[in-house]
Amino acid sequence: MFMPPFGHPLNQEARAVSCVRLPPPRILLVEDTPVQARLLLDHLSGGAWRVDHVETGAEALRRLGEPPLPDVLLLDIMLPDMSGMDILRKIRAEAAAIGVVVITSNGSVALAVDAMRAGADDFLVKPFSRERLLVTLRNVIDHQHLSREVESLRENLGIAAFQGFVGSSAAMQRVYRRIEASSASGATVFITGESGTGKELAAEALHRNSPRAKGRFVALNCGAIPRDLMESEIFGHVKGAFTGAIADRDGAATQADGGTLFLDEICEMDFNLQSKLLRFLQSGVVQRVGDDRPRPVDVRIVCATNRDPLAEVRAGRFREDLYYRLHVIPLRMPALRERGGDVLELADHYLARINAEEHKNFRGFTPDAAQAMLAHSWPGNVRELVNVLRNIVVLNQGSEITLTMLPAPLNLSGESVESPAPPRAVPPPEREEEAIPRQEDIEPLWQVERRAIERAILACGGNVPRAAALLRVSPSTLYRKKQMWEEGGR
Repeated sequence: MFMPPFGHPLNQEARAVSCVRLPPPRILLVEDTPVQARLLLDHLSGGAWRVDHVETGAEALRRLGEPPLPDVLLLDIMLPDMSGMDILRKIRAEAAAIGVVVITSNGSVALAVDAMRAGADDFLVKPFSRERLLVTLRNVIDHQHLSREVESLRENLGIAAFQGFVGSSAAMQRVYRRIEASSASGATVFITGESGTGKELAAEALHRNSPRAKGRFVALNCGAIPRDLMESEIFGHVKGAFTGAIADRDGAATQADGGTLFLDEICEMDFNLQSKLLRFLQSGVVQRVGDDRPRPVDVRIVCATNRDPLAEVRAGRFREDLYYRLHVIPLRMPALRERGGDVLELADHYLARINAEEHKNFRGFTPDAAQAMLAHSWPGNVRELVNVLRNIVVLNQGSEITLTMLPAPLNLSGESVESPAPPRAVPPPEREEEAIPRQEDIEPLWQVERRAIERAILACGGNVPRAAALLRVSPSTLYRKKQMWEEGGR
């Protein structure tokens, strides 16, 4: 797997899944002005890439016709023999997997916007700093390699959806591959992830892909059953074992004999019962409550939690020996905010289902609604997404979901899907002389704009594209303004 430049390695799970290292990325600089070309080559020196330089459009086209192709094209729009737009259109027409960053002067920003519409990945406006250049290249190269990783995984797996999952992001492709790799084993799988990320769906996929698929898949939520009944639910009981035990009953472990037992929210299990579960895992023998006859069973254990299991061990709420007995094959389910474009794939999938249930005919999302969906952090993950879509479909009519249909906070207005907050006390009216602003209190518009942009970026944890989506502007607009402020402009 490619190790991104500038010291930004992919996560440990991805590195464990694949160890293929791609060659250093190649950059082709197309710039006819000697001074500008020399400056850019100096900026690019010492980086984790290989740089070639040509001065004309004809040389660039000739270079693009010879292998190996560059990963990124730094393309000046104004070339002596042709427009850089012609080169860009040719690359996109041939569907070449090349990232393109166009370079333009201050007076040609409109042309750069046209280049973005024609398929450029980003643009730089002269003059720009070395830091701005490197950040832009880093983003484009990372995107190129992640896209290639996804394509490679798609070729290997041949699927964009898997065993009930929907999503073709790199994060989910790794999940699919981990499930396929571990399904044939009888080893315990420990699934972690936030609520609503599909942990039970992953457990079912492990069962369906395993040699135990003909056996039963039995799911037990350790946090939803009273402590006094939990032992009986897992191991069963005999008649008269306790008040209410009116007949013999097999527990989940016996019901799953020959199949898979899924213990959801395992960290919610009572500490005293954890020792009995550990004994069962070590012996493979079940003893029903009130019974003195042990019974062997053959089950595969899959467990899950939305907590940090090691933190629970350190806090003394989860047995360390049980943790290491269960934590054989870890499987982390990514949060929806980590899955990029999967948000829209999932939205289309569930929209079709909800349409059928509610007898509506929504066919998709307007561009600004889709952008807002992508910008939202989805703390409730897929479960929240489904609830939002049902809210929209039930309360609205139309053929497309628009921005105004999205509930708060996705549209920054409208009514929230959750319970409304209690009404706040209305402050007393200001005195008339205090309500009239003074001229000296009026701020220049650029200061107001800068404060709004900086607050948005801070609120988004430094994520400029997300802040841009919430502000309803292009990310390039924010990058350009940040650069201008850093250089002392307005």
